[in-house]
Amino acid sequence: MRRRALRTPVDGVLVLDKPLGLSSNTAMMAARRLLDAPKAGHGGTLDPLATGVLPLLFGEATKFAADLLEADKTYEAVLRLGIVTTTGDAEGEPVAERPVDVDAAAVAATCGRFSGWIEQVPPMHSALKRDGRPLYEYAREGVVVDRAPRRVRIDSIEVLAFEPPLLTVSVRCSKGTYVRTLAEDIGAALGCGAHLAALRRTAAGPVSLDQAVALDALTAMTPGDRTGMLLPIDALLQTLPRVDLERGDADRLRQGQRVVLARGAARFAPTMPAMRTRVRVYRDERLLGVADFDPPGLLSPQRLVAQRDPIPDAFGAAPAAPAGSATSAVQVAAQVAAPIA
Repeated sequence: MRRRALRTPVDGVLVLDKPLGLSSNTAMMAARRLLDAPKAGHGGTLDPLATGVLPLLFGEATKFAADLLEADKTYEAVLRLGIVTTTGDAEGEPVAERPVDVDAAAVAATCGRFSGWIEQVPPMHSALKRDGRPLYEYAREGVVVDRAPRRVRIDSIEVLAFEPPLLTVSVRCSKGTYVRTLAEDIGAALGCGAHLAALRRTAAGPVSLDQAVALDALTAMTPGDRTGMLLPIDALLQTLPRVDLERGDADRLRQGQRVVLARGAARFAPTMPAMRTRVRVYRDERLLGVADFDPPGLLSPQRLVAQRDPIPDAFGAAPAAPAGSATSAVQVAAQVAAPIA
C-alpha cells in the first residue's frame, strides 16, 4: 500500500480577515489547505454574519489557543434601531417595530450606562450548550430554555456614527460577551428596540485587523508569500513577562524539569515579578514555551514548544561547564504589557 507523504510542519499564527457568510471552521479549513498545514485551530469563533479578526493557529501555536479564548476582544457593531428580530440579528424575522425617536445625546448617554460589569442572558440562537445540545438547536425547534445571566465586562462603548435608524459603535469587552445581546439591550433601554445588523471584530487579544489578510488575497498568493504572512508563535504571548535562559537551564526546562534560577540572577531582581505568574521563556531569541514563575526564582514548565532543530549556543557549540559549578546564571526581563487597546 502506498504511504502518504509526510507534510512539512507549519508553525505560526495567521490573522485572517474572515469574510461574510463563512463559518469560522470553514474559513480555517480553507486557509489550512492553502498553507498545506498538518495541524490547525482557531482562537475564538465568529458567526457567519460577522467579519474581521479570526486568529488561525498552526502547528505548535495551537498549544496556546486557550490564551486567545480568554483574551479581550474589540468589535465594530452596526445596530438597526426600531426593529426587534427573533434572533437578535439580521438573520431573524422581525417581531416588533417602533419609531426611532432619540437624539445623539440620548444614544451616547444610554451606551455609557452599559460600561463596566454587566449581566447578560445568553441568546437562544447561540452555541452555548444545555444538556449537551447547543441552544440554537432548541431555538430551531421553537423551544425556549432557561439561561442563567452571565457577568461580562464592557471596557468601553464608543459611538462612531449615528444616522437613524443605524447606530455604529466600537465595543471593547471581555471574553463571553454577546454583542447581539448588547445591541438588543441598548435598543430596549432607548425604548425603540434594536437588532445587530452587522458585526466586525477588529482585535482579539494581542492581534488586530491591521495584521490580517483576506482569504481571497491569501488564495492569490504564492506558497512562499502565504508562509510569509504567518506571525511567530510568541505573537500570542506578548502580554506575558519574558525570561531568557542560558543553555543549561534551557535544556533542563525542555526536558520538563523545574529550573531554580541561580543566585547570580539576583541583580535582575527589580525586574522579576513579585508574585506567582506565567512567563514566556526563551533561549537565544527562540521561544521554549510558557512556565509558571514562583518568587524568588523557580520556573515550572507548563506548555513547551517542540524544537524542530537543535538550539545552538550563542557562540556555536555548547561550552563545557566548569567543575563543581552551580546552575547557570539567567537574565530575566519581566515587562508586563498593558492590556490591548
